[in-house]
Amino acid sequence: MDFRILQLESLHWLWLVPVVVGLLIASALRRRRALARFATAGLLMQLTASASSGRRWFKAILLIASMILLVASMLDPRWGVTYRPVQQRSTDILILLDVSKSMLAEDVRPNRLARAKQYVRDLVDQLGGDRIGLITFAGAPSVRCPLTIDYGAFLLALDLVDTQDAPREGSLLGDALRLAGDSFTDEAPDYKAVVILSDGEDHGSYPMEAAQRLHDDLNVPIITVGIGDSNEGARIPVQTNGQRTYLTYQGQEVWSKMDPGLLRELALATNGIFVPAGTGNADMQEIYEQRIEGLARRELDTISATYHHPQYQWFAAAALVLLIIETALGNRRPGKRVSRIEPT
Repeated sequence: MDFRILQLESLHWLWLVPVVVGLLIASALRRRRALARFATAGLLMQLTASASSGRRWFKAILLIASMILLVASMLDPRWGVTYRPVQQRSTDILILLDVSKSMLAEDVRPNRLARAKQYVRDLVDQLGGDRIGLITFAGAPSVRCPLTIDYGAFLLALDLVDTQDAPREGSLLGDALRLAGDSFTDEAPDYKAVVILSDGEDHGSYPMEAAQRLHDDLNVPIITVGIGDSNEGARIPVQTNGQRTYLTYQGQEVWSKMDPGLLRELALATNGIFVPAGTGNADMQEIYEQRIEGLARRELDTISATYHHPQYQWFAAAALVLLIIETALGNRRPGKRVSRIEPT
């Protein structure tokens, strides 16, 4: 059957069920106390002769059941499978993510690195079969995720990225570009792109030479996204003995600014684009559509794609039916009328 639930987090809505049950019980008790204050027991029997407590509780059960069914539909249950042949066509995209300490600056919230990681997630949302890989760099580059179409595995690797993982301090963008050239799985030109997310700092690693060679050998455009304030910059928070302080050098607090010059030159030299996100936002969908989606794509093998049929509509329809019945069902017994009380 291959039963699946795609929105398991919607189970949190089940907390509403005991809340509503509690409200219904409290309402019934309050109603009973109000009636007891209103009239004597004999008079109440005449006034409520046509009322049906069984119907009232049956309506409550219908309401609770409809809520449970609605939550079941929100879980997005799926069963039933269709297999469809799909011709794979892809572009290889390598993400070069700066994890140097300057990326902890908080001129963008919550900090530059967190914003850069969100941009990468936004880019992944646009992919439809493209392979993507992740390289982080500071004082030395490291392959965190080789080229893959397993976006879940890629995002897991991205979530684990932190500045503490950098083997050495510094920012050697040129070394990261040279590692990117070695990380593409073939030497054929085209259908490749590099996306750099950084504040633009580099410590003498010759990134322009590395970028030019990457473009000349493999025709790889480089898309650079500059993150951070390029005017005033920001201090770099660090933890010292459990206390939040700021990075210092020779007794002075270090202020880090985004350097757009290098990032712009890298993009222009490789027929890419420079996106000065700064302290604002970058539209990764637009970047993908304008510069990556139109790249030449290689033809891969035909694969069988699995499609799991959504079944939430059955639960939603059942919940709607129960709500209609609950609304149409009265609280009085059929054929019963309220007894008329003759004055004495």
